[in-house]
Amino acid sequence: MVDEKIKNQLINFQKNEITEYYVYLKLSKRIKGKNGHVLEEIAKDEYKHYQLIKNHTKIEIQPNKFFIFWYILLSYVFGLTFALNAMEKGEESAQINYEEIKKHVPEFENIIADENKHEKQLLSLIDEEKIHYISSMVLGLNDALVELTGTLAGLTFAFQNSRLVALSGLITGIAASFSMSASEYLSQKADKNSKNPLKASIYTGIAYIITVFLLVVPYFIFSNPLIALIFTIFNAIIVIVFFSFFVSVVQEKTFKHYFFEMLFISFSVMILSFVIGLIARQFFNIEI
Repeated sequence: MVDEKIKNQLINFQKNEITEYYVYLKLSKRIKGKNGHVLEEIAKDEYKHYQLIKNHTKIEIQPNKFFIFWYILLSYVFGLTFALNAMEKGEESAQINYEEIKKHVPEFENIIADENKHEKQLLSLIDEEKIHYISSMVLGLNDALVELTGTLAGLTFAFQNSRLVALSGLITGIAASFSMSASEYLSQKADKNSKNPLKASIYTGIAYIITVFLLVVPYFIFSNPLIALIFTIFNAIIVIVFFSFFVSVVQEKTFKHYFFEMLFISFSVMILSFVIGLIARQFFNIEI
């Protein structure tokens, strides 16, 4: 017989297992082929763990329907790997003292070993196109952030005209996205790796164009170029936060390190471009 504190933790774990069982089961029915089979096997494991814990809690637990909906939604929007890694991170952050539970429930150690070994093994089999091409998306996004934030900053201080900066930035950004896509295509073709050169170039170009739009759009909204620049900087930070989080979840990297690295590079170039824009305006005596 386990005490009340341990029982409550077992109930939390039991709820996690039955919730994850339904998430994996629903995903396995939607996704065909090898990935579907992988998810079905994980679902069986989760249900087995649920039943073992139920032998100690003596109660039936209902799954968390919101989390089931949430993780299924994430799989549609950001891809299967992102959703599953996010769910595993959520499980790791749950307030469950595994060491304490193992003292009272002998078979719990086997359950945890099974979780760590079997699920990691199965999840590593998941093969998703988005993940193969994440380096191409990073290339497009990073290049757009570094080049265009710097370009827009320089143009803002050189021209001090929102419409002119917006038009110049948009033309520069679109042209650069085509150039970057072409470069990625040639690079992947030369490397002769497992990536499809055309798909890699498309992922790079799409990431670049989306970033260009987010950075340029404030200049079409605000007539004051300095206010527009502030919102461009804000949008750049949002893009960096979003993509740093995406990469940290999918590739299981540290969010802070990736975020601050991207932030430092982008804003170093932007500040340098501020200075160049001011110098160019004074040196060439540009008045628009």
